[in-house]
Amino acid sequence: MTIPVLATIIRTFWYLAEMLHAAHQVIKPAKDLDGSSLIILKAVTLAVPVAAVVGFTNVGYIHTAGNILGITGFTLMISGICIRCLAIHTLGRYFTRTVTIMDDHRIIRYGLYQHLRHPSYTGYLLGCLGFGLAFSNWLSTLIAFVPVTVAVLYRIRVEERALLQGFEQEYFEYASSTKRLIPWVY
Repeated sequence: MTIPVLATIIRTFWYLAEMLHAAHQVIKPAKDLDGSSLIILKAVTLAVPVAAVVGFTNVGYIHTAGNILGITGFTLMISGICIRCLAIHTLGRYFTRTVTIMDDHRIIRYGLYQHLRHPSYTGYLLGCLGFGLAFSNWLSTLIAFVPVTVAVLYRIRVEERALLQGFEQEYFEYASSTKRLIPWVY
């Protein structure tokens, strides 16, 4: 039970850190390009505590996996958090919770953004997948990962539409040379 407890503690601190970051960075977009994607993301994030509750039961527990699956999940979660933090740090003030194009906005093409258009979502998804797997529980994994994945894919469509609208050819060229979430794959 140590791995699920550690995963829950770290996931809680990750959530609190993101909320603290959001509280210190309030941007009023000149034009609403968000398409309710932030509300949807916030709503599906509520599945994460449900995944934890289910994970602490025997419902969906994979008995044959032992600690290997839990350790793998925990490692994926930590990796996802690190990727997300690095992506947010790389974007700096251009990282916003709402989809918006700032007056002096520019496309970042270095660091993780050299290979992926949405590394912060890659990290977020990896973190959610790892969190579910840390419980060695297939049901927790589905609950923590599937709703968030659907919301993130919608959010990516909204963001890419806004970026194409704001940057036209420049963003089109950038999108042609990078993948969305998984290097060399998608």
